[in-house]
Formats: sequence, structure tokens, C-alpha cells
Amino acid sequence: MEFKAIISVAGYSVETVGVVIMIIGSALSTLRFLTHYRDQPEGAAYDTYRRQLGRSIILGLEFLIAGDLIRTVVVADTLMNVTILGLIVLIRTFLSFTLHVEVEGCWPWDRDRAAGGRETAGE
Repeated sequence: MEFKAIISVAGYSVETVGVVIMIIGSALSTLRFLTHYRDQPEGAAYDTYRRQLGRSIILGLEFLIAGDLIRTVVVADTLMNVTILGLIVLIRTFLSFTLHVEVEGCWPWDRDRAAGGRETAGE
């Protein structure tokens, strides 16, 4: 097997892990929501569900970005391929940041400052 083919398979494998993380995380978040929503105060179950679901999506996006980068470094040998993959990485990174803000309520670099104002329960 050629080196480029091996790296391509590795990149797609990492992306597959990202998709599996999103699917399993979504299923577990939904299952936990459905089994515990009556035990929590009004609105708390939904907020917890959104946070857990968002975290699953963010983690999956990180793996998708990693897979894109792996393939870009070795496999994409034309300027057009590098440009397209660069745009995909840019879009996925933007989605990751915006989801982080939506889930955590602050920018990733402001986490320490935001944590001082609220407690995070073990979820």
C-alpha cells in the first residue's frame, strides 16, 4: 500500500471516530435526558441536555478537523484541494468555537474568568 493511501485511510479513520463520537454522544445525552428529566427542576434537564449534546458535537468536530489536517498534509497535492480542505477546516473550527460559546457561555480563553462567576456541577 502506498504512503499516501495509508495517510488517507488514517485521516478518514480519525474522521470516522469523530462521527461515531457525535452519534454515541447524542444517543447517550438523549437517553440520559429521557430517563432523568422528571427528577430535575423545570428547565434544568433541558439545559443539561443541551450542554451534553453540544459537548459531544464539539468533540466530534475536533476529530473531523484532525482528520482533515492529516489528509491535507500528505494527500492534498494540488492548490485546489488544499484550498477546499482549508475552507472545510475553517468552517468546522468556526462551528466549534460558536458551539463552545453556546454551551459554556464564554469564549474558550475566558473560561477561568467565567468559572469565577458560576459553579460547574459534575455532569
